[in-house]
Amino acid sequence: MVKKIDFIVQNIVASANLNVELDLYGIAREVDNVEYEPEQFPGAILKLPKPKTSLLLFKNGKVICTGAKTEKDVAKSIKIAAKNIKANIKKGKVKIQYKIVNIVASAALNVELDLYGIAREVDNVE
Repeated sequence: MVKKIDFIVQNIVASANLNVELDLYGIAREVDNVEYEPEQFPGAILKLPKPKTSLLLFKNGKVICTGAKTEKDVAKSIKIAAKNIKANIKKGKVKIQYKIVNIVASAALNVELDLYGIAREVDNVE
């Protein structure tokens, strides 16, 4: 019998494409909670309070969403971001497509792990 392991999702990272070109300078000027310093990083950072997520916005319409705890939060965050930046879309109509690329979860296994042994025996583990 397999014992059920309880886990808590800590972070979901999703990649999205709005399929439009974005005016990052305009977004930084007109949208609250946006940081844009192109000398340091090529994307604008939009921080949403609810759901508490951060979205990296790129000129080519690509978006990275981090900090979500559920897929519903990912979808909601990207939808809010698209609504907030609507006035700063250079050309095209927003079409939201996203894909979850990483999930970080924590769990208590209640056993001692031999991390060196696991790294030696399991492929793709450091």
